[in-house]
Amino acid sequence: MKVLLLTLSFLGMFSTPLWQTDFEKAKQEAIEKHHMILLNFSGSDWCGPCIRLRHEIFDDQLFLNYADEDLVLLNADFPRSKKNQLSKQQQQMNNALADKYNPEGHFPFTLLLDENGKIIRTWDGFPNTTPEGFIAQLKNSIHGTGK
Repeated sequence: MKVLLLTLSFLGMFSTPLWQTDFEKAKQEAIEKHHMILLNFSGSDWCGPCIRLRHEIFDDQLFLNYADEDLVLLNADFPRSKKNQLSKQQQQMNNALADKYNPEGHFPFTLLLDENGKIIRTWDGFPNTTPEGFIAQLKNSIHGTGK
């Protein structure tokens, strides 16, 4: 029993924020936690810069730690491979997000939104920085909103 409790405690120390896929749930979480929403449009199985952004910044432990404290992460993915095809409902939700926030269809396209969905800042393409640099950009953008 002690081993199980220690294992669960250890795993809890390294929990990472999960990327939401439902905008309404992300907004509700952002309102409850008083966090900003980071919305990322990606083509996870075909877009090279999207894959690079995920691996070099979004999967970095420093970014994940920051995001866990200050952000609600939201991903709108547009895979092309049949094996990665989204459910019809998820595709409709992603299409609605794209209509509102990414009508030109840029990939990757990342937006910092307030808890009500208002755009604070955008990044078109790979942000060409380190995880530390991206976090600094996020902090500067959030600080500028008075939060």
